[in-house]
Amino acid sequence: MCLSGLDYFSTLGYQPAIAALAAGALAPLATLMLVAVTLCAALPVYRRVAQESPHGQGSISMLERLLPHWKGKLFVLVLLGFAATDFMITITLSSADATAHIIENPLTPEWFHGQQVAITLILILLLGGLFLRGFHEVIWLAVVLVAVYLALNVVVIATAFVSLIQNPAPVDHWWLNLTAEHSNPWMMIAIALLVFPKLALGLSGFETGVAVMPQIRSNPGDTEKKPSGRIDGAKKLLLTAALTMSVFLVCSSIVTTMLIPAPEFQPGGAANGRALSFLAHGMLGDGFGSIYDISTILILWFAGASALAGMLNLIPRYLPRFGMAPEWARAIRPLVLVLIGVAVVITLVFEASVDAQGAAYATGVLVLMASAAVAVTISAKRKGQRWRTIGFGITSVIFLYTTGANVVERPDGIRIAALFILGIVAVSFFSRFRRSTELRATSVTLDEDALAIVKAAAEDDMVRIIAHEPARLSAARYRHKLTHAQMASHLPEGAPVIFIEIKVSDFSEFSQDLMVQGVTRHGYKILQASAPSVPTAIAATCIAIRDQTGIMPHIYFRWTEGDPVRNLMRFIFLGQGEIAPLTREVLREAEPSIAKRPWVHVG
Repeated sequence: MCLSGLDYFSTLGYQPAIAALAAGALAPLATLMLVAVTLCAALPVYRRVAQESPHGQGSISMLERLLPHWKGKLFVLVLLGFAATDFMITITLSSADATAHIIENPLTPEWFHGQQVAITLILILLLGGLFLRGFHEVIWLAVVLVAVYLALNVVVIATAFVSLIQNPAPVDHWWLNLTAEHSNPWMMIAIALLVFPKLALGLSGFETGVAVMPQIRSNPGDTEKKPSGRIDGAKKLLLTAALTMSVFLVCSSIVTTMLIPAPEFQPGGAANGRALSFLAHGMLGDGFGSIYDISTILILWFAGASALAGMLNLIPRYLPRFGMAPEWARAIRPLVLVLIGVAVVITLVFEASVDAQGAAYATGVLVLMASAAVAVTISAKRKGQRWRTIGFGITSVIFLYTTGANVVERPDGIRIAALFILGIVAVSFFSRFRRSTELRATSVTLDEDALAIVKAAAEDDMVRIIAHEPARLSAARYRHKLTHAQMASHLPEGAPVIFIEIKVSDFSEFSQDLMVQGVTRHGYKILQASAPSVPTAIAATCIAIRDQTGIMPHIYFRWTEGDPVRNLMRFIFLGQGEIAPLTREVLREAEPSIAKRPWVHVG
């Protein structure tokens, strides 16, 4: 909870000031609406997400299952772009905000001023260094930071409430301002609803809450498909975090709105972006205020840890599986170096400005929450849960409205998110193109019939295999294919041959386990399998035959007709195309030794 709470609870550093600046005297009412959405909308949605996607992919995996083939992959890449916007901007924005708290502290040396970018870069590099040491240390540091930070907030808020009880004049003054500006209660509610999208950053912890689910211990006897202990733990995590944050949000909004003059919340004011810190210094002195600032700085800086943990969980589960990232992207340390490098570039581009990155952060958060609401609505509808469908549908409308309002008011956010999406799509397809001729079968299993067919067909320690497209399965077609191989490739007449047939499964997938079955059709011996790509499956089967039987395969093809460039595109995106030369290329990459490489004949 503390790991995900780094992102969630750290918003207390700036959320009360955002509420006061957006809603003025209505800030407590607007915050109550935020809490209502948190407990009645976001919490049920993400508890459902935790139940149906317990491996840390969140709503992305739920939506992936709804769309087939490349539609699903492209949709996942777009959502990963928004997730990258959310998580990467969390790292850079939180570090930049921590830097702002450092510089604005009254005890900070004068020479720190003007060094916003340099200090932010140092904080980001330190964060990366911690992850390179190990995940265990990160989690325990998160526990300590969150516990201390929340305890200090309790002290500040309790002191402020005591002050209001002893001197209720600020309460009276706030009430007079509120009733003077908004005499109609329904108008108050309407205005609070209008400013709600500006407060939506107070919902930012839910996506990271489900992203860290792989760190939650399962019960003994749990399976990978049904990790009931992990699911129960995630639901407790989300509930505890939501209730804790709701109490802090309401209480902090009340005391900051009533005790801090409105001009101080404006840009350049002493409470802008640091309302509770302003109270800590003003009510408990600069000594305690500096301790509070240090705690705020540390949790804001370390809020990037939960975001980095989310990225380290999402990327290895999607991009390598799609063939859209190198295999080393599954390893934590190289991926940490890449993500920290991206964070450094973002910081330099935005010059460590909190305001410049705020729109992108809000856009990423809201799009992911809206997608989660839509995913659970569709799930409930498919399972025939009428009332839950209605409830989740209303929640989807709320989040879609909030997302749309945020995009209209702060269009910079969607532009920045679009750059992340374009970057991820471009890198993904470049990687897919580069890796297209890898031996993409994660394993190859020949069943008993297949092994028997191979051994029976062996002659002079070689087995002759003819590639056959499984679209036409008549006896005449097999005779024609055999005759062609005998004529074009000088295959000896009467020599035992095997046909191999690969059916294309989900061509948008990159790799899968290959199960090769042996069958007899029209008197011909056939090896058949399903795979995302025909050339790579044929190559993998030939190597498996060589390794498992010690018999060298000879594979016979006929040239493919048509434009080579078009055939290449068909291979990359549809798993077919120029089969013969691509099979040879896959074999060349997989087996460097010519003497050990299965033979390819093309006529």
